[in-house]
Amino acid sequence: MILDLSMWIWLPLALAIVFAFCHQIKPSLALLGVSLVGGIIEERLNITGLVFLTVGLFIAYKTPNLERKWQIGAYLFIFLWCVALFLHLIPGFTNAKVLDAVITGPQSIPFSMYLNLDKPFIFFGLLLAYPTILGSKATFNKKAIILTSIPLFSLLPIAWGLGALQPELTIPNWWWLFALNNLLLTCVAEEAFFRGFIQQSLSKRFGWITGVAIASLLFGLAHIGGGLLLVAFAALAGVGYGLAYHYSSRLWVAVLFHFLSNFAHLVFFTYPIMK
Repeated sequence: MILDLSMWIWLPLALAIVFAFCHQIKPSLALLGVSLVGGIIEERLNITGLVFLTVGLFIAYKTPNLERKWQIGAYLFIFLWCVALFLHLIPGFTNAKVLDAVITGPQSIPFSMYLNLDKPFIFFGLLLAYPTILGSKATFNKKAIILTSIPLFSLLPIAWGLGALQPELTIPNWWWLFALNNLLLTCVAEEAFFRGFIQQSLSKRFGWITGVAIASLLFGLAHIGGGLLLVAFAALAGVGYGLAYHYSSRLWVAVLFHFLSNFAHLVFFTYPIMK
């Protein structure tokens, strides 16, 4: 692990996400401000990056109250802003590499991991622009959620059967860092974008089946760098996360399914893939 004192700035960022899920928006935004100021002080964020973030968050804040003709353009801007953050295209960020070519087990390939300062802002931008991404208390179909989990968590054994993975029980000493990063900084941002924003928007207009299908396909394509097999499995996993979101009406359920799938992969199989 590669840790230094500058990484304290991810603590208020993580807490801001937790407060947001508890619907404590003002404390969440205050902690977010602490993280941004800390990013400048610790030189993990420069003025260019801060301007891009500020503009995006401001437009997101104004979007819900805009006239319809302006709102469409604002949502398009936010979509592109999120994609740029997702792909790390916005300049001004120095994300922290905390794992450098580590190996989870003898059959696994080297793996590196960053603490990202840019990607988590997808969640906050969408929360301001589209407050319903957190979901509602309208429904919670427990039986359907349990049934959804069965094929979802069968994907890893299926990947093993196809030769893409091998069983490898490992609990590396950095598991806790992987867990916190994956849960709060990665899964939250990805589920907010693909399920909370894309799936929910499409579901309202075209029906939930279309929403789940398109969001899952886009989620799969976002993993194109790992090859077509990964695209297929990510898309199928996306269906599971999408159904969890649909049947629970809560973003945290989709985030939890996403995280548990990733963590099970780390602990029980070659990660990220076998040699």
